[in-house]
Amino acid sequence: MPFELGRPLGVPNDAAFQNRVITAALDLFEAPSGPRLIDHTEDAPPVEGPAALVCPVSFSQPVSDESNVAQLSAKFKEEIALMRPWYDRSTEERKRTTVGVSGMEPEAIGSFVVQFLDDDIPSTQEDNNFGALFKLAVEDLKAFYYESATARPGQMDADSETLSQWYWRETVAGKVLVAVHRTHRDSEDETLRRVVNRNLVPRAHASLLS
Repeated sequence: MPFELGRPLGVPNDAAFQNRVITAALDLFEAPSGPRLIDHTEDAPPVEGPAALVCPVSFSQPVSDESNVAQLSAKFKEEIALMRPWYDRSTEERKRTTVGVSGMEPEAIGSFVVQFLDDDIPSTQEDNNFGALFKLAVEDLKAFYYESATARPGQMDADSETLSQWYWRETVAGKVLVAVHRTHRDSEDETLRRVVNRNLVPRAHASLLS
């Protein structure tokens, strides 16, 4: 499905579209053999919402060279540090968070993810399944940013499309993940290669990879 995580049937409140998705899934039972992996080719319709999302943090100097790993890493960690108070505010007001599947704090997630900017696969002491752990870390990173961004007054109800555009087009985190894709799209680690090519950058933002 080319839909964002958590929306397996597309956008909410669109029964006709959701029925087409379910019908396409049920049609797979008519296949003469299996298992089968079929891509759903119809994109979810856009959701009306705020025209823009104001990032809760800003930098005096943006990333000037995305190929400079040291600069990109430093700006990424700085961004996470500046987002942290907004994340803490979010969890305090909402009394919950969806961050935590990786078992790492946001700062540790940043330090872990930037290791993938290099060609070498980072090592961990207890888990050698780098691709699986990377996937969980990326999911937590996205949740951290979304919850931090919507902690601003007047932006708690920001729609998912606006959040996605902001995350992938305006944050250092988005630039880091695009750079990781370029570095590891041909990785020898099968799980990491699959995560990078299938689950990292949404189809709606595939133009960033060119």
